Order: sequence, then C-alpha cells, then structure tokens
Amino acid sequence: MSGSLQGIKVIDLSRVLAGPYCTMILGDMGAEVIKVESVDTGDETRGWGPPFVEGESAYYLCANRNKQGMTLNLKSPKGMEILQKLVSDADVVVQNFKPGTLDRLGFGYEEMKKVNEGIILASISGFGATGAYAPLPGYDYIIQAMSGLMSITGEKEAQPAKVGVAIADVLTGLYTCIGILGAIQHRNRTGEGQEVDISLFDSQLAALVNVASNYLCSGEIPKRLGNAHPNIVPYQVFTASDGDFIIAVGNDRQYRKLAILLDDEALLSEKYETNSGRLKHKNDLVKMIATRIRTRSRAEWKQLLDEKGIPNGPIYNVKDALESNHALSRNMVVNVSHPNIPNLKLVGSPLKFSKTPVKMDKHPPLHGEHTEEILQKLGYPKAEITKMKKELIL
Repeated sequence: MSGSLQGIKVIDLSRVLAGPYCTMILGDMGAEVIKVESVDTGDETRGWGPPFVEGESAYYLCANRNKQGMTLNLKSPKGMEILQKLVSDADVVVQNFKPGTLDRLGFGYEEMKKVNEGIILASISGFGATGAYAPLPGYDYIIQAMSGLMSITGEKEAQPAKVGVAIADVLTGLYTCIGILGAIQHRNRTGEGQEVDISLFDSQLAALVNVASNYLCSGEIPKRLGNAHPNIVPYQVFTASDGDFIIAVGNDRQYRKLAILLDDEALLSEKYETNSGRLKHKNDLVKMIATRIRTRSRAEWKQLLDEKGIPNGPIYNVKDALESNHALSRNMVVNVSHPNIPNLKLVGSPLKFSKTPVKMDKHPPLHGEHTEEILQKLGYPKAEITKMKKELIL
C-alpha cells in the first residue's frame, strides 16, 4: 500500500530538530523528502554526540529517516539555480534559516512563487517572522525559558527546570506538519500555495494549554508544583514501601473508588467528594493518602488499583519504556536498514493508519549520499556534477 502523502514532494532546507522532525513525519506518511544540507558539515546535529554509531550521531538519526540527502552551496549562483529546479516541481519547502535569510539569498516566498505558483513554504524560526523578538536566535532551551514553561517545571523550592527533551522543537515540528497539511488542503481546493510562519515561541505558548488558561481566567501567576497537578487532586507521585509510582485520579467516581480501597473513613469526608473540594484541602488529603500508600509495595498497589480501574503507573526509565512489551507490540521500536550501521534501531511512528500504513524504507541519509542521483534526475550530466563538486557547489 502507498502512503497517504504519496505524490507530495518536499524540499527540506531545515536542520537540527523542529524542521527535520516535521519532514520525517511527512516522509513517514509517504512524501518524497529531499534533505538539502550545507557542503561542509551539514546538519549541525551530525556533530551532536556522543553517542555516535559508525560516525553517525544518535541525535541526527532520530529525526531524518525516510529522506534522500544531498549537499548544496546556496550562496553560489549555481547552487541557487539547482534549488530553483528542485522547487519547480515540489509541493512543499521547509526551512528554518533566520527570518529574512531566503529573501537575502534572492529566493524568498515571492520569488519562489515565480518558479512554482502552488508552492507551500513552511518557515520555522525561534520567534516568528514578525514581532519584537523576531531577529533573535531561538534555541529550544531559550524558548522553554521565555515561554513560561520552565517557571512551572520543577519542585516548588528548587531552581526552574527544563523538560528533559527539546519539547518546544518537537511541538513546533508537529505544528509545522499540521500547518503544511492544512495548506495542502487549501491548495487542493483553490490551487493557491502560501507561506506558513511557525515559531517555537508561539508553539510552546499554545502548548501551555490549561496552565495558560488558568492565568488568563484568574490573573494568578502559575507556580511550580513539582509532580503535582494545578487543577486535579490526587494526581501525582506517591511513595510505596519499595519506591515511587503515579496515581492519577481524573474524576470524582475514581476518587471514591480510591478512598474505599484505602479503607480510611476520613478520605470519604464530604469535603473531598468533589475535585474542587479536594483541591481546596489538598495538603491534608495528600498526607493521608501518602500514609496509606507507604504500607504496600508498588506491585501490590498496581494490582489493586488496576482491579478497581484507578489510573496509575510505574515510573519507567527510558530502557524500561522502550523495551516494554507494550512498546514492542505497538511497533514503537523499529529496525531500519543502514549501509554502515548493522541493526539500526529507531523509535517507530505513533501514526497507525488502517489503509496507508507508515513505512520505514529509507535510512537517515549519509551526508550528501544522494547528491549525484538527484542532480542526474534534474538533467545535470555526470561531468558537470563532478566539476561542481570540485568547485564546492555540492
């Protein structure tokens, strides 16, 4: 079966994580993705290690499968000529240069439209193409700080903490993918392409969801709560006799089941019947629950809570999570054939289509691996390709 985006051609001028993550998802769904890298070192993440496997960084490998790779010097007239040819029959271009860079190179959206009227240009940046912060560079870490995310992450009395992965990059990649799919649908109706302006800052603000809404509705500045939830109780880490695990009670019915299971009349008090009451009396309630939880092991509580349908879960490390029977049964770890890396394992796709399943048929490309093949398809003879390589155009 063909992928859901078969026939869509994407020129990927992006690097690091947000852009490559977006284009990888498009490639997973069947789009043809050509990754264009600089001639010297290519995507910065190629050097972000250790760990390295046969010279390839684990960081680069995580976001670049299902693509072809080529090198191109976009600052040279010949390089720009080649880019124009690539764009002429493409559907989407994804780029994350600083705002205005493509315009300075003479190939911004308005010029791109002259080559391909229906082109969709997805432009990713730290703070967007407009606004007071637009000229500033915006790495994920900076965005986590400036978006308010770090102010609500970590223990109450400790230093603000970042999330353990580049979550603003990941979210921006997802929003960019959504934006591209929306723009494709618009073009299907009207024939019009467009530019999609996506920023890490905007994406992370949007992803504050209920925390942002809490502030906008109440005027109260959210604080760090560690592993507790600002709106739901009990919804946090508890310590059993042999270690920590999570109890996440999402409604009043689940709470009543928990109170009966814990066999403490005080927990059935009228003031704890509703979530708003539990939130009001949070400190006393959590202390009582914590005392009861310490009397049994995690395995015992897991069995008892599961039997009652009360949401709970162990705190896995990354190895535990990736090697769990559930992750493996969902094909969330996949083997990908690679010319230099035997038994390359990558995280699978969360997209499960019944008619157009995701395929992992292209390994993350080596630096410039498909340059000659792509240029030959564009009509460049082998002798000219060799000459361009000597001139560092490729």
